[in-house]
Amino acid sequence: MKDDRLYYADPFLARFTARVTGCEPAGETWAVTLDATAFYPEGGGQPADTGTLGEARVLDAHEREGRVVHTTDRPLPVGETVEGVIDWSRRLDHMEQHTGEHILSGTLHRLFGTDNVGFHIGADTVRMDMDKPLTPDQLAEAERLANETIRRDVPVDCAWPDAATLAATEYRSKKALEGPVRLVTVPGADCCACCGTHLARSGQVGLIKILSAQPYKGGVRLAVACGGRAFAWVQDQAEQAHAIGALLSAPAEGLYQAVERQAVQAARLRVQLAEARNAWFSLLAAQIGPDEAVCQCLPDLAGDDLRRCALAMAERTDRPCAVFSPGEGDTLHYALVWKGGDVNGLCRELNAEFDGRGGGRPPLAQGSLHGEYARVEAWFAEFFNK
Repeated sequence: MKDDRLYYADPFLARFTARVTGCEPAGETWAVTLDATAFYPEGGGQPADTGTLGEARVLDAHEREGRVVHTTDRPLPVGETVEGVIDWSRRLDHMEQHTGEHILSGTLHRLFGTDNVGFHIGADTVRMDMDKPLTPDQLAEAERLANETIRRDVPVDCAWPDAATLAATEYRSKKALEGPVRLVTVPGADCCACCGTHLARSGQVGLIKILSAQPYKGGVRLAVACGGRAFAWVQDQAEQAHAIGALLSAPAEGLYQAVERQAVQAARLRVQLAEARNAWFSLLAAQIGPDEAVCQCLPDLAGDDLRRCALAMAERTDRPCAVFSPGEGDTLHYALVWKGGDVNGLCRELNAEFDGRGGGRPPLAQGSLHGEYARVEAWFAEFFNK
């Protein structure tokens, strides 16, 4: 262990004093080195600590040539002794996420032989890239056992074994390592080479929750929340469930059945609405003469409704049929049908005149444009009379 890395000796150390050994300008910030530090530098998937050094804010920390370099918002006098204060809420969150990741990764490796080939503590979730696909049942089993490890409240051991002990120890590592190796061990769950900061006991993690799983490079990418993040997620889900339950007049534990009933009813209503609109389109089409051009603006029609309406009208005439429906702002969605005519040419002229886009295959074209319907209607009247 490097003696100047105070976070290795005590990851719960939030205040310390140290002597400034270097300070150099780095653009609008300064690069500061100390004779010892509790600021963890970004590495191993864990973001850097932030906080203060004296009156300066520590914006970042990274390792350069074996030393921790602190990025500050102002210079510090070389040789001066300063107090460092870690942003403790940030450090604790990172320790919760990192320790929880060890427990879950180790459990997945033990159960299914998967290796964690990518890990990053993001602002909202922990990203874990596993090298093999995993089923929902497998993930649920691993999550259950990982949380059992939390409830067992076993010690989390961080140590630098000697070469002989290291050679005799089976541990996880993303790459071959040389020199001193730091092992993080959670009894019954994991033993892994790691440079990050961790909690003292598994129980301090509190909770591990897998939020999502997506196929990724032949394996699976997990989004995970641990500790306070997991609690906040569960709390948010509970609040949403109660709010949805109030809308559906159903208890939270009966939401699935209530939503299922709503889905069945919505599907039935969609069929009834389509039938009613088809009847409406037929009534509109019945009023069209055999040699009459059509330009109409109708409310609340989506793309498929516009198409069916225009096609119904085109059954009554060989001249162009244009149906519009207002969208957001000055947008007008349209469907054009022209049996035996150049519908694509009509579409191009319309788009050019009204900053539109769209097209299709004869006899149908669909798209959207920008402008007031009165102007579009006047343009069509002139086009029809050519």
